Amino acid sequence: MSHRIDFQRINRAALSALPELLQRWLPGGRVEGAEYVALNPKRVDHHLGSFRINLKTGAWADFAIAAARGGDVIALAAYLAGTGQAAAALEIARMLRLPS
Repeated sequence: MSHRIDFQRINRAALSALPELLQRWLPGGRVEGAEYVALNPKRVDHHLGSFRINLKTGAWADFAIAAARGGDVIALAAYLAGTGQAAAALEIARMLRLPS
């Protein structure tokens, strides 16, 4: 029997831990208002400004790359790791020690 991933539960937990996750995934960034601004490790990025994550919703975008955007923390984790949504969700759940 396959295990269903509760994406909503994982995203809720990830949102409550988002500042800590972002420091781990994107060190050197900073909070500007309701956003975390960081360098995008997926491209040559030398200046803070275009890669932003909303700390309340988890929505994110790199405004220097048209296709680099997503609506939640799982999508961000998948983008950064170069994996699919399921693998990213499971990794976040593991990191946050969420019960399965």
